[in-house]
Amino acid sequence: MSVNYGSKRIVVGAHYGLRDWIVQRASAVLIALFTLLVLAQVLLTSGPIDYRTWAGIFATQWMKFLSFAVIVALTWHAWVGMRDIWMDYIKPVWLRLSLLVTTIAWLVGCAGWAIQVLWRL
Repeated sequence: MSVNYGSKRIVVGAHYGLRDWIVQRASAVLIALFTLLVLAQVLLTSGPIDYRTWAGIFATQWMKFLSFAVIVALTWHAWVGMRDIWMDYIKPVWLRLSLLVTTIAWLVGCAGWAIQVLWRL
């Protein structure tokens, strides 16, 4: 015979804890390394930095791939952060859902625009 002390605990929320913590850290490291790489290329470039120089930095295939990975990481990083903010601080469900959908639309639009800019170089 089992004895039930108290009521059953009902856990609410998304239950993404460890995965989101790892995503935030890994994406932050990737974004920081990418920033340092681009900064180093800009600082080591001799002469003025014009459009041709800037386009030359991003013209190679490995840099396009890395830039794409950073765009995805940045989008995911922003999504996890904004989703947590909305879930923690916005209590009316209709408002929270509206903000989540708006955030998704905004982030997908920004990522698409960034990829379009990247591959137009």
